Amino acid sequence: MEPGKDKISTSHPINFKGVSSPYVTLYEDHMPTTKMGEDINQVYKLLFETAAESLLIVNKDGIIQLVNHRTNDMFGYEGKELIGQPMEILLPEKYRKKHVHNRDEYAKNPRRRSMGMGMELWAVRKDGSEFPVEVSLNHFEANGNLYIMGLITDITERRKAEDKIKVLNEELEQRVEDRTRELEESQKLYKIVARNFPDGTINVFDKELKYVFVEGMELFKYGVTSEKLVGTSYIDRLPDEVKDIIREKLMQVFESNKNTTFEVSFKERDYIMNVVALHDTDGNIDQLLLVERDATLQKKSEEEMRKTLAKERQLNELKSRFVSMASHEFRTPLGAILSSTSLIEEYLTKKDATIDFVREKTDKHIKRIKSSIANLISILNDFLSLEKLEQGKVELTASLFSITDFTKEFIEEVQTTLKKGQKVKYTHNGNTNEVFLDQNMLRNIMLNLVSNASKYSPDNALIEVTTIMENDGDLKITVTDHGMGIPEDDQAHLFERFFRAKNATNVQGTGLGLNIVKRYVELMGGEIYFTTKENEGTTFTVTIEKNHTIN
Repeated sequence: MEPGKDKISTSHPINFKGVSSPYVTLYEDHMPTTKMGEDINQVYKLLFETAAESLLIVNKDGIIQLVNHRTNDMFGYEGKELIGQPMEILLPEKYRKKHVHNRDEYAKNPRRRSMGMGMELWAVRKDGSEFPVEVSLNHFEANGNLYIMGLITDITERRKAEDKIKVLNEELEQRVEDRTRELEESQKLYKIVARNFPDGTINVFDKELKYVFVEGMELFKYGVTSEKLVGTSYIDRLPDEVKDIIREKLMQVFESNKNTTFEVSFKERDYIMNVVALHDTDGNIDQLLLVERDATLQKKSEEEMRKTLAKERQLNELKSRFVSMASHEFRTPLGAILSSTSLIEEYLTKKDATIDFVREKTDKHIKRIKSSIANLISILNDFLSLEKLEQGKVELTASLFSITDFTKEFIEEVQTTLKKGQKVKYTHNGNTNEVFLDQNMLRNIMLNLVSNASKYSPDNALIEVTTIMENDGDLKITVTDHGMGIPEDDQAHLFERFFRAKNATNVQGTGLGLNIVKRYVELMGGEIYFTTKENEGTTFTVTIEKNHTIN
């Protein structure tokens, strides 16, 4: 037989007096003639002939002595064709010579065994077709002679199944190999993507919030590798001020199975945290995915954009206010100048008009023209002052002077511009009256405050001006009127450019005066504030510290 794989026979050597067969008779002369002997003979015969596998017996020279039906069926022989033939007749030609040597060796040292362990065995049919087999050998002695019994199994179908399984296994192994390679390539790609995740990290945590996976460019900023972090606590790496809030947010996802996004700030950095629940095959949450992104630059950009948009809106509002104010404030005095000029011209061309008549009629309109021109000049001065302040072209030119003398002279000049019957009452308090300030700038401040007091007060009203030299050398100036006051809703916007209180829309003005005053006061190192009550009056207070009043 060709060496090959065989199952090991577990049968024991058979020692019998004789076996009867339709093909051959062995030892029948030695078989007991008792009834028991006959029964045993029938049992052996039945077992031998009804065996599901091929059974054959050869002598020590390899000559076939006995075969069962299954042997003839398996190899394609009939009756006693195989009896007396060398057993090599059942082997392919190429294995016969070698098998004779192997058989002789076995006869010298017979033992129970399977032939060709770990190898393939092949047999040949009468028609020359070959097929794979398994063979188990055993031996016994009868009448002093050695006999060898072989159990032969046709494993053609098993071999086909094995070959099919082998092919399927090879295909499966190839598919597993291909899939493994694809997964490795995918994981490599995912890791590259994660490792290059900008301005943050991609993290996976277990239920104890320990790292299962972590990658991202943020790690490189701190010289940390993902390998060092896996298995360690994420919470332990966080600053104390955010540990509790982040732990709470992460555990809420475990408990609620709801993804979340939140923001945290620490170490002057802003982070956006996106948390996603990861489920196992049973649908239970066993891990969390946290995408942590540093949004500091984004936040700064958004803040700068908001400021830019706010400035843009403010500029648009200022433009709108300016157009509205300019169209009104310029049109009114120009209209008055035009109408007064036309009337003067009419009076001068009247044929029967006397000099006294013309003088009487024109004087009023000339005053009206002068007043209108003064208003226009005031408006232009406000624009010029604002432009210089915006461009930083205003410089302080300080000098030492008496605040009382300065204020008295100023009140004399401004008295002629007040409404009918209005008067200014001046009071000074303090042991000294010398200050070191920019006189022109101080005059503009006081002129604007007194002019506003006059405009927003009725005829015959009293305007109070007070200068105070504090014991510590600070200068305080107050201007109080008893006019309409400032509505509460408008007070927060009073120092904004082009702002007019809603109860002052019928009063001439640009809405720039107080904005300019505030800027002048700040340039001088002081501050301005006010107290007011609607329909009762307003007090503006300017304070300038000592180190800005005395050189």
